[in-house]
Amino acid sequence: MDVLYKSTRGNGQPVSASKAILKGLAEDGGLFVPDHIPALQKSLKELSQMSYQEVAYEVMKEYLTDFTEEELKNCINRAYDAKFDTQVIAPLAYADGAYYLELFHGATIAFKDMALSILPHLMTTSAKKNQVKNEIVILTATSGDTGKAALAGFADVEGTKIIVFYPKNGVSKVQEKQMVTQKGANTHVVGIHGNFDDAQTGVKKLFADKELAAYMEEKGYQFSSANSINIGRLVPQIVYYVYAYVTLLAQGKITEGQKINVVVPTGNFGNILAAYYAKNMGIPIGKLICASNDNKVLFDFFKSGTYDRNREFILTSSPSMDILISSNLERLIYRIAGDDSEKNAALMQQLSSSGRYEITEDMREKLSDFVGGYATEQETFAKIKSLYEDCGYVIDTHTAVAAAAYDKYAEATKDDTVTLIASTASPYKFGRSVMNAIDPKYDAMSDFELIDEMEKISNVKVPRAIEEIRTAPVLHQTVCEKDEMEAAVKSFLQI
Repeated sequence: MDVLYKSTRGNGQPVSASKAILKGLAEDGGLFVPDHIPALQKSLKELSQMSYQEVAYEVMKEYLTDFTEEELKNCINRAYDAKFDTQVIAPLAYADGAYYLELFHGATIAFKDMALSILPHLMTTSAKKNQVKNEIVILTATSGDTGKAALAGFADVEGTKIIVFYPKNGVSKVQEKQMVTQKGANTHVVGIHGNFDDAQTGVKKLFADKELAAYMEEKGYQFSSANSINIGRLVPQIVYYVYAYVTLLAQGKITEGQKINVVVPTGNFGNILAAYYAKNMGIPIGKLICASNDNKVLFDFFKSGTYDRNREFILTSSPSMDILISSNLERLIYRIAGDDSEKNAALMQQLSSSGRYEITEDMREKLSDFVGGYATEQETFAKIKSLYEDCGYVIDTHTAVAAAAYDKYAEATKDDTVTLIASTASPYKFGRSVMNAIDPKYDAMSDFELIDEMEKISNVKVPRAIEEIRTAPVLHQTVCEKDEMEAAVKSFLQI
């Protein structure tokens, strides 16, 4: 049965997968969701004998039902190739009682590569399928990793331009250097004076501006999104949870049908939502542990049923999670509201006007799969240090938030279920924070001295993505106020 996509906020006509990918955001400001979550057609045993690319096809064909087999396989094979530094694409590492799903072996050493390697191919295929003549302008807000991964994915892709907005002082030095050194005539990077939520709100505003859309159309352009609000980002993320489960099965670490728990360091809620979709497709996942840093808006939500962004915004060592408005949570709210777009739209309106909303008791009961967890900065650094000292395994700050939150969960519940922790970035991306956690003496070193030292202590080669930016020239220097984003777009497009 074909899967169609509808908006979380409206009762408009459902659209095909390719149309949802092209639009990015629904016209009423809602997010596209599948009209049903399909079941996997192959058994877990059959899937356990497949490569990453083969599993990707089995998962994605169930959602992207208007793509032909040839189109989809072509997108998959062009995405998951030598850009990744390991043939298995997403390997598992065992350390201190948990399995770490390493999602950082792509071109920009963060989990965003897993979806953003394929999104440009899905988008250009979708444009051809729908006879789109306009040039597609990808607008993206980033808290650090999406930006570089999207830039790398779309650089010099014909028929597209990409503009990335990031909080000027809210990303790591390596993250910023990765973005501002990006090559490609169709790429543009803009630092804004504000935080990630300001950048994300600004991008959503541009998408919702009907007058601007008409003007863009007149000039031969149309907006689309590479943020995790795009369903073309979410679907490829489901793949690695399916692949991780069947890999554990193939390695004899679990038996077929045995449940595992999944821990995900969470900011915008897309990555853990993908695990929830995998569970609903038939992957035996028990608890979904949603790990937050000091900006624990999601932890408080799962504990109380009230989402409240009216709080201090805290800059942490895990900047990709420094978020108070978790956009993808809306997809879950819509589902637990019984796919009621009116109820969901009312809650989102409350969030917009007052900064908070409260779900009903009935909705809360449908969240039993989820557990909120969080780790302070101190706990995060302590986990990096102890894991290195006990196991010789070095993790980044975001993964450490998840690992520390998992330790607290295991201690409180005595739950000894086999556990998978999503390891979302290479420690090399946050070298200073990671090395300082291991030993404060490293703080005297320069950024690249730290990286060379990390290679020695971790026995993991410095990734290509880091080597490339050592001497790369800065190509993007645009900075603007948060209310000047539209002007920055028009300036780049010369319209």
